[in-house]
Amino acid sequence: MTDVQFDPSEKRKAIVLLAVAEVLALSLWFSASAVVPSLKAEGTVSDAQAALFTSAVSIGFVFGTLISAILTLPDRVPPAKLFSIAALVAAVANGSILLVDPASLSVVALRFVTGICMAGIYPVGMKMASSWARREGKGDTGFLVGLLVGALTLGSALPHLFNAAGGVDWHFTIAVSSLSAVVAAVLIRFARTGPGMAPAAPFDPTEILEGWRNKPLRLANLGYFGHMWELYAMWGWIGFYLTRSFTASGLETPVFWAGVVTFFVIAAGAVGSIAGGLFADRMGRTTLTIGAMAISGSCAAGVGFVFGDAPGLMVGLCLIWGITVVADSAQFSSCVIELADKRYVGTMLTVQTCVGFSLTLLTIQMLPWIAQHIGWQWAMAPLALGPALGVVAMARLRADPASRKLAGGNR
Repeated sequence: MTDVQFDPSEKRKAIVLLAVAEVLALSLWFSASAVVPSLKAEGTVSDAQAALFTSAVSIGFVFGTLISAILTLPDRVPPAKLFSIAALVAAVANGSILLVDPASLSVVALRFVTGICMAGIYPVGMKMASSWARREGKGDTGFLVGLLVGALTLGSALPHLFNAAGGVDWHFTIAVSSLSAVVAAVLIRFARTGPGMAPAAPFDPTEILEGWRNKPLRLANLGYFGHMWELYAMWGWIGFYLTRSFTASGLETPVFWAGVVTFFVIAAGAVGSIAGGLFADRMGRTTLTIGAMAISGSCAAGVGFVFGDAPGLMVGLCLIWGITVVADSAQFSSCVIELADKRYVGTMLTVQTCVGFSLTLLTIQMLPWIAQHIGWQWAMAPLALGPALGVVAMARLRADPASRKLAGGNR
């Protein structure tokens, strides 16, 4: 594919606006999960209810991406418009939590609506970023998508910082994250799409199956699914896990410190995501994904060995985990962008995230159940299974001739 020409200043402006909008809008995703330690300290919610705060968003996201993919909305509706509407509706839904009992089913329903709206934000944002990508010479698809995933990562971490700043008053976190999404809805309308944006595609619901029929796409998706088995369960429960660990180690104000550390652990993934994109564009997508999953899976398997010990050891290992657990995320999407029919890139990205987030429903709910049987110390260990299987899938893609189409070739 021949590169199209564009004004570098226009590209920078569009990408900055898009990244900021993603950070602000995606702060909604973990806004309820971040306040779980405070709600549990008040005796307001149980472990099962706490799990639903996160999984309801994932369920909504899966539902939203499924409908969006069937209707091929990301490839037929102007992306900035779709993003803006989704962010506004999500802000209203999330903000409405302040009006109901936090232990009621109304919160679960509102989080479900928030999740549906995320389907119009995250994959749509990746498509907008890819429209500015260079695909010849020194390509930058991995970097641009990595920047967007870094924005998602930082947005996911922000509620934990809001929660730490607001103390035990969980209302502060919910209010600020909702207002952030409103700002995102306004900003995104000023972010142009690049000249690489494909024309609107015809309606074709059978395209949702292409990600399985096409072997290289299937392998890239399987790698992503292994990655997702680990990622959101780690993000969703790491704050509570650190609270338990810091409490066991005798640290004063463990809830406060767990909130601060959780922000840095998740936010560190933004650095990993951007650095991973730069590395993958030069050295190969399969090389980066295999290495990142090997390290993050090892962290999941080994974090229990420092549970309750010196807090510094736990923080150091979790920072490494936070960097590597998401360093590869953008590269699975970049594989889809480079291997799929350009007319249906948005749909392929939406299908990929739909199935991937379906897996998170299992692992998010699985962790407290595992903890009941073997204790929180070892509850994270089963998350290592996903990266192990993901490494196998990406090694097979590396050996496939189609991997030469990827940035960095079949390395």
